[in-house]
Amino acid sequence: MTVPTPTDQSTADSRNPGSPRRRLLGLGLLSASALLLTACGGGGGEGEGGTAAAGNTLERLQQEGTITVGIAGEVPYSYLEGGEPAGATVAMHEKIFADMGIENVEAELVEWNSLIPGLNAGRFDAVSAGMSILPDRCAQAAFSDPEIMYTTTLMVAEGNPKNLTDLDSVKQKIDSGENVNLAVLAGGIEAGYAESLGLKVQSVPDAQTGMDTVANGRADAFAMTAISLNVMAEENPDAGVETTEAFVQVIDGVEQVGAGATVFRQEDTELVEAYNESLASVTESEESYLEVVGDYGFTAENLPPKDLTTEQLCSGDLG
Repeated sequence: MTVPTPTDQSTADSRNPGSPRRRLLGLGLLSASALLLTACGGGGGEGEGGTAAAGNTLERLQQEGTITVGIAGEVPYSYLEGGEPAGATVAMHEKIFADMGIENVEAELVEWNSLIPGLNAGRFDAVSAGMSILPDRCAQAAFSDPEIMYTTTLMVAEGNPKNLTDLDSVKQKIDSGENVNLAVLAGGIEAGYAESLGLKVQSVPDAQTGMDTVANGRADAFAMTAISLNVMAEENPDAGVETTEAFVQVIDGVEQVGAGATVFRQEDTELVEAYNESLASVTESEESYLEVVGDYGFTAENLPPKDLTTEQLCSGDLG
């Protein structure tokens, strides 16, 4: 398996001066042990028992011509702009689902931890959030082929007074007796990294709260996906925050591959198969990929390697 190096990914997630200015709604990207799936209330498509309606979802969506996706409001992946869904994964889905005969993509904004529960409860038929493919998540839902590679960064106070560079630096300072408060997104992959490193954290519900926590001095660092926090820092120049260089976290000597995908219910096999077939036309080359997501600050380094599979990531086989 060929996986981009940390240097490649730092390049991929560095600030892109040409990226569009986007309104922030904030929320973001969990390790297996940190995934806490909470139950969601009813919504469109639920049956009396709170589960998705039976039948072939692909055929139903093609007949209706509309699919509703769950989003968590994370720029630049998927968010609402003027009440309409926008972002890189939304752009990808508008193209892919149209190719599948589903012309309209609508979105329901929910908290990150409610995405998979809401999907399984039938509130929407897919998750459009660049969600990373992890073993515990694969036990709860079905993931498409990999769509986006990403890395992590720390948002810190301007000037980086604690001189933090990554999660290992946080651990080293705490182990040496320094007081370092780390914030992570509740249900985010960085929460799992922190747990694996034995770090105590404060959880925040969304990216905006994470930035505010650092800006107000309640946390020394906020860890989340690099491209999202870089955009937040750019969009909030007066917030008194900055971001560190992007990094790939290493746990027990293994680089943690961050690969995001679209999420479906496990029983919707026909929908997943049809989606992957259309997805291949987007990820087949750098040109076709950037034509869809390039306007949102993504680069060729975010394109998953062709030998990286969902099966590998679901099994935790990162070696």
